[in-house]
Amino acid sequence: MGAGAVSKQSGLGDQLLIDGYVLSGDIGSLSRIGGGNTPVDMTAIDKLAMERAGGILAGAIEFTSYFNDAAGQAHPVLSALPTADRIATYLRGSGIGSPAASLLSLQIGYDPTRAEDGSLTMNSSMQSTGGLPLEWGEQLTAGVRTDTAATNGASFDGTASSSFGGSAYLHVRSVTGTSVTVTLQDSADNSSWANITGGAFTAATTRGAQRLAITGTVRRYVRAITSGTFTNAQFMVAFTRHQTAVSY
Repeated sequence: MGAGAVSKQSGLGDQLLIDGYVLSGDIGSLSRIGGGNTPVDMTAIDKLAMERAGGILAGAIEFTSYFNDAAGQAHPVLSALPTADRIATYLRGSGIGSPAASLLSLQIGYDPTRAEDGSLTMNSSMQSTGGLPLEWGEQLTAGVRTDTAATNGASFDGTASSSFGGSAYLHVRSVTGTSVTVTLQDSADNSSWANITGGAFTAATTRGAQRLAITGTVRRYVRAITSGTFTNAQFMVAFTRHQTAVSY
């Protein structure tokens, strides 16, 4: 095996979360996880090649699901076709620092295909809204984390401090008790910690998802901690560190 081969990965063990629902067991495939700006053609008549400028930001997560009408599974979650915004997050594996792609979106479609062999699958597209693109980042929890009391989570090493803020996504799967508050902290040395300004999610009492827009400096190490009155909280956190100034 070549020296570089060990870093290559398959998509085995991936997960998809929508508004706190873990739908991975009902997802057959993801056909698109993409985003970025839409190029605008600005080619002048005196040019010999295309000129383009960055246009509207967009993104989408598109997938095929199996029909599962059990409570909390794909059919009841997706067939409602809500008109409100939904938060979708794709996890490449499950580990702190593993990639995550998150999107504030509108769900477009829940379209069935019944094949000749009798199989029944549904096609859905989560398309970006609110002027936000698909955001790639890292998991601050190893997939879905379970806390039974206030907990300081393990840290992710971002390799350096940055000055342009970031975005954070929270999916709460369940809460037993009054509420759980998930807060992001940062550190320069992985020892002395402080809450990130603007890095506290709203206290969660039930299943749901949230997005935070964080401004200013984020130090090298980042972690997710919990507080509140609860005996069991299941949740996932993804964080996108902005390496340059962004304007959404």
